[in-house]
Amino acid sequence: MRKLSVAAFVSLDGVMQGPGGPQEDTDNGFTLGGWTVPYFDEAVGKAMDAILSDPYDLLLGRRTYEIFANHWPKLEGQDELADQFGAINKYVATRNPGYATDWQNSHVLKGDAVAAVRQLKTQEGRNLLTQGSAQFIQALLASDVVDEIHTLTFPVLLGKGKRLFGGDGAPSALTLIRSVTSPSGVTINRYGVAGPVQTGSFALDRQSGAPMVSAPLYCQPIDMISSSSTSPSHCGQWVSCSSRNLRTQATASASLSSS
Repeated sequence: MRKLSVAAFVSLDGVMQGPGGPQEDTDNGFTLGGWTVPYFDEAVGKAMDAILSDPYDLLLGRRTYEIFANHWPKLEGQDELADQFGAINKYVATRNPGYATDWQNSHVLKGDAVAAVRQLKTQEGRNLLTQGSAQFIQALLASDVVDEIHTLTFPVLLGKGKRLFGGDGAPSALTLIRSVTSPSGVTINRYGVAGPVQTGSFALDRQSGAPMVSAPLYCQPIDMISSSSTSPSHCGQWVSCSSRNLRTQATASASLSSS
């Protein structure tokens, strides 16, 4: 079965529109295109190389497909990534049943695009990877077909624009597989989908005075914000989760709720 991974450049406030240039995507009057460029350092480049290192086929919304099709074929024979994009399958989600493509190895997802993705996932072949495609990604997240999420979060607030997460995504717990922060401040995280959301409570049990926790608590790793930090399974140190600490958190939570 093929795995589906979402990969996105995203601002701290969740916008993913027009990361690569001023004219890349100006829908709805967006004027801040190119916001990733000042922060795109060597560590960010290596992170993208890692995402693209495993065999994959691209899964794109129509708008992103057209941006790619207008750019990458012109660089084939001159750029390794352009050659790679040309050689792999590119699946395009569009509401236009007569949509035509002229970029080699392009395939239109006919009918219900999410249903078509479900079918693709059952077939043998390379894993599926999204790039851009904000609206399509939201539909995929709402339909619970995503297996991994790669976010490159840039230290910038954009205010408005197309967003990675909409309001109708399917609830899901995530496992942090890897986390790295680049020298320019880009936080590069890789998450695996980990089943239903687990909940608990910081409310105190009336008899014991201990927090009533119904699910395992994962504490913040001390070194998580360093550039060398990795997944929790590789972190050597963890903040202690004593009952006293939990009571303090519960008190703080109650104070914030009442303010």
